Order: sequence, then structure tokens, then C-alpha cells
Amino acid sequence: MHESFLVYRNFRHLKWALALIVISLLLYVWHPWHTSTEPPNGGTWLGYTLGTIGALIIFWLTWFGVRKRQFNAASRLQGWLSAHVYLGASLIVVATLHTGFQFGWNVHTLAYVLMLAVIISGFYGIYAYARYPNLMTQNRAGESFQGMLDEIAELDNEAVSVSDRINPKMHEIVLRSIERTQVGGSVRAQISGQVKEIEALDNIERELVEMQARVIQGEPDFDEDDAGETMVVMARQLSAARSGDHVREARHLLDLLTRKKSLVQRVRLDIRYKAIMDIWLYFHVPLTFALLAALVTHIVSVFIYW
Repeated sequence: MHESFLVYRNFRHLKWALALIVISLLLYVWHPWHTSTEPPNGGTWLGYTLGTIGALIIFWLTWFGVRKRQFNAASRLQGWLSAHVYLGASLIVVATLHTGFQFGWNVHTLAYVLMLAVIISGFYGIYAYARYPNLMTQNRAGESFQGMLDEIAELDNEAVSVSDRINPKMHEIVLRSIERTQVGGSVRAQISGQVKEIEALDNIERELVEMQARVIQGEPDFDEDDAGETMVVMARQLSAARSGDHVREARHLLDLLTRKKSLVQRVRLDIRYKAIMDIWLYFHVPLTFALLAALVTHIVSVFIYW
């Protein structure tokens, strides 16, 4: 049975993180009684101790980003990821106590703020990877992403063949519809899940129902020159089919379009889930490098002016 990194080895790393937090808090509370000359801050022995621990954790957590692709066992990756999450969260307490709640417009506070930004972005990453993989699995319904794309291509080929048997005009419209079908695109398009062609296919179905009702009621046929949108033309072509063969082909084509619409929706949703999971890395990784730069500057400046 798969074990989540959050509960790895019965919350082993959560216990370590809690122990570190408790020890840090006890030392912080005890410090004024032991040293009455100055309050807790980064320049006391407690400040240096907590600062050293925090810096070592940050460097170790950054090393995880380098090492994670080298793990050859899932259990090792789970363990490191669990430690990454819980020890990273413990930095909120450890680093705050290190500062002694003394902040200012300087590189020391900048390093602290960047650390919080990295941790917050990491929290979002935990949420995303806990939620969206399951949604992706449900959405794919046992198929792979490439499998869904291949099925869309097969439906397109079959739709072209069927439309060619109806009339050349329908063949042209189906080809134009295929060319307009897009998946992926910009980051914004992936996250928003734009579905213009899905809306167009919905319009086909609605127009088809209306036009079939007109044909049944014996109302005048339409003028193709006044049709307007390509998708509306397709629907009217379908609804105007009078012979038995054309009706069967029209129904077949509509079934293909409906199945394609469902697949395109699932592919777009899959891409959207993947984009939402990955977008946090565009913040987490650059913020991490900025934190490292600020942290090194913070450490060097402390030793220079010590």
C-alpha cells in the first residue's frame, strides 16, 4: 500500500521537527534567566546557535532539490521529501527565535522574508501534489495522456471520412474545425482551461436540435450564405440531411463530435491540473536561489562586523 510522504514511517520527521521546535522554545524562554545583560537576538549565543541550525537546515533542504532526481528507490525519496517538508516548516519557529523578533530594512530581514516566501510556496506545492494527482487519475479514467491524444486523432480521421461521404461542404467544415482544435498553449491558457472549441461543439448540438425541429415542422430551409459561424453551418448541414443514408451519416458524425468534445475536455483538464501542480516551481525555485544569496550575505556580514 502506498504511504504518503506526510505520514512516512509513522510521522518520523514530524516528530523530529516538533522536538526541534520545543527545544528551541525552551531555550528561548530560559535564555533571559541565564543571561540578563541583553535580550534574545541574533547576536547572542542562543541567536548564533539557532541561526547555525537554521542555516544548516536551509542548505540541506536545497541539496534535496539536487539529489531528488538521483534516488533509485521510492522509499528513500519519500523519506527525504518528508524531512524536507517538516524540517522546512520548523524553520518558521527556529528562524523567528533566531531573530529575537528584531527586524529592520537590512539584508538580515530580507533573508528572513525570503525564507518565509520559500516555505509558503512549499506549502502550496504540498497542497497541489496531495490534491491534483488523484484528480488527474480520475479524469484519465484508466487512459494515458498520449492515449487520449491518439484517440482524438482517430476521431478526427473518422470524422473527415464520414463528412466526405455527406458532401464536400461538410468535408471542408470538418477539416476547418480540426485545424481550430488546440490543446496546451501558454501558461495562462493551460491554467484557465480555455475551451473555445468545446463551446463551439456545444453550439453545434444546440443548433442541430433547433434546425431539426424546423425541418420536422416544414419551415423554409436556410440560406448557406447567411449561415455565419462555421460551426453553425455544420449544424445546419447536418439537420438538412433528408435521405436515410445522409441521416445515418449525420448521426454518426454528431456522435464522433460528441465523443471528441468529451476527450478534448478531459485533455484540457489534465493539462490544467499539471500546470497548476508545476506553476509553484516557477516561484519556489527562484525564491530558493534568492534566499541562498541573501543567507550567504547575511552570514558573511555577521562575521565581518562580529
